[in-house]
Amino acid sequence: MPSEDRTQKNAQMALIGRIGAHVSHSRHDSRELTANARAAFQSKFEAEVDPDSILEPEERARRADQARRAYYADLAYKSAIARQKRASPRRARPASDQGSR
Repeated sequence: MPSEDRTQKNAQMALIGRIGAHVSHSRHDSRELTANARAAFQSKFEAEVDPDSILEPEERARRADQARRAYYADLAYKSAIARQKRASPRRARPASDQGSR
């Protein structure tokens, strides 16, 4: 399959998937649809902070919440660094080159 055909097919499949997601979310509560995934994600952090299950449930939940916040803060930091790296070559070009795209 030529590259152009594959690219077009991928775009069509993405659009079909997007349509399906919109239909699903129009018929169901989004929180219900993702409840199992969110619970599994939370349990990952609980296992990380209390692998032997020795903490009280409230303390385990508090620490898991902090671990989750740290995870997202680290993700945001890495994203900012990546954006900065992508922007650096553009900033380094002389002003005379910037308008000639």
